[in-house]
Amino acid sequence: MAEVVTIGETMASVIPQDFLPLEYVGDYRISIAGAESNVAIGLAKLGHKSSWISRLGNDALGRLVMKKIRAEGVDTNGVVPDKDHRTGLMVKEFGPQDTSVYYYREHSAASFLTEEDVTLDKLRGAKIVHVSGITPILSPSCRRMTDSLVPLLKEQGIAFSFDPNIRRTLWGQTDYRPYIRNLLLSADIVLTGMDEARILLEDKIDARAAVEEQVKQIVDFLRQNGASWIAVKNGAAGAYAADRKDMVFLPPYPCRLVDSVGAGDAFDAAFLAGILEGKDLTMAGRMAAMAGAMACESRGDIEGYPDKEQLSVRLDNSQVVYR
Repeated sequence: MAEVVTIGETMASVIPQDFLPLEYVGDYRISIAGAESNVAIGLAKLGHKSSWISRLGNDALGRLVMKKIRAEGVDTNGVVPDKDHRTGLMVKEFGPQDTSVYYYREHSAASFLTEEDVTLDKLRGAKIVHVSGITPILSPSCRRMTDSLVPLLKEQGIAFSFDPNIRRTLWGQTDYRPYIRNLLLSADIVLTGMDEARILLEDKIDARAAVEEQVKQIVDFLRQNGASWIAVKNGAAGAYAADRKDMVFLPPYPCRLVDSVGAGDAFDAAFLAGILEGKDLTMAGRMAAMAGAMACESRGDIEGYPDKEQLSVRLDNSQVVYR
């Protein structure tokens, strides 16, 4: 049985092999990308049993996604094959300053996830279920699935882990802030970016205050609403981690930045691993910060995710030669 179950869409991802405008790139490779499967893979690499629930099209890209996630040690028995809808696609573009992402996911198989696809049997034995704010925005059926999931987790005593993962391009003309905020306040484990917290909790934050004071305001409010573990990610400025009593600052680890997409999910996975392993707040946070930094050093969402030994070596600042 999986310790952590994740639920959400994974797409095939087209990754250019050159740092050029997309129209000038001549060499690509295909990988995968999806917030929830990224977390599941990150956990599996760190030695934890994880499973991923979704829908995939009965097409070549769907088979590619399934094979790659299985190959990383994630249980995919909860995936529903969908013969009527295609697997989603994402294309990356590497620029001089940042990575751009283009989505081709409208009416994808995963957007037809339903309550019936996430049964109690698929969740049985899990300690944590992780979802991002992307999943319920994909479609009305995904929202209904998410809305039914949260009370089920409370009833079963399973911790609800939530990362807002705000994607404005998915929102269209609809303001989903109240909806995502409600999910944030239902979570036992909150994994949020600083910018996302400011968007969702702006009425609880003094915008004139220093960053650390703003984080304290965020943490206090989330604690009042029942969160037991909280991480506030702030990119190159570091991160903060908190439990019911304490809060610590996590300085950023140096890394050779290649592609930052997927780093937040690596952070989430390692933080959840720390919780599962009974690590103290500081160590769980250090694990998360280091995993996020290591994820930035490779092209692709998951290619830089560390295994348990690699993470330990980097945290210990040891030098090991791999030949």
